[in-house]
Amino acid sequence: METASVDHHGRETAYRHRDAGGEGPTLLCVHGSGGAHGVWRGQFRLASDYPVAALDLSGHGDSDDVDADAGYETLSAYVDDVVAVAEETDASVLVGNSLGGAVVLTLALERDLDLDALVLAGTGAKLAVLSDLLDWLENDFDRAVSFLHGEDKLFHTDDERLVEGSKEAMYDAGQAVTLRDFLSCHTFDVRDEVSEISVPTLALVGEYDRLTPPSYHEYLAETMPDGELGTVEDAAHLAMLERPAAFNEAVKSFLDRRVA
Repeated sequence: METASVDHHGRETAYRHRDAGGEGPTLLCVHGSGGAHGVWRGQFRLASDYPVAALDLSGHGDSDDVDADAGYETLSAYVDDVVAVAEETDASVLVGNSLGGAVVLTLALERDLDLDALVLAGTGAKLAVLSDLLDWLENDFDRAVSFLHGEDKLFHTDDERLVEGSKEAMYDAGQAVTLRDFLSCHTFDVRDEVSEISVPTLALVGEYDRLTPPSYHEYLAETMPDGELGTVEDAAHLAMLERPAAFNEAVKSFLDRRVA
């Protein structure tokens, strides 16, 4: 596994990259709010078929932060991060979870990057956030973190290792960045535009995801011209972390059929 970074727009964006001889196009995975590249650790197993990269968005993990207001300005900065890493790794398949899905959709709509496919996992064309959660993120971060790790939100499982690791990642991102992320999700709405995205797209949802439920993914699959729906059983919002083998099989099956 290669640990690397790319300089762009006056900041440094960190990423991990693994190529185990895969002949398919490179995947670039984009994490969600308060996350980092580590949420995709199970997806590096795909690298024998498809090289895999995963970045830390600005202000997360090992990446420099960016001075940006919450909302479209932040999403645009995150899109800059993804474009920079995609160009560095020659990635043409973007995999986005939650906020990362909003970043991927914004990129596909607004930027001139040659794409072979999208995987939108645990996300939606609109990502309104519960008003109580936004309040807790600003005024009671511990309560917000606890809420997000409640039943069938980030996880369906009660595996303490996964839950505690996810909480630690959110605290590492910190309150200010995590609030900025969720506020940026809250203002995101491209329902009237996703029909313009013509690349093959897999909308992949955890069976029990209550944060971005199956209906969000059904909308994407039905509205996007070349969209299809997939479900990861026994998983919630972070299906790629909770059920990595099933998640990877869904992604590989889709890519084998559509882009390989």
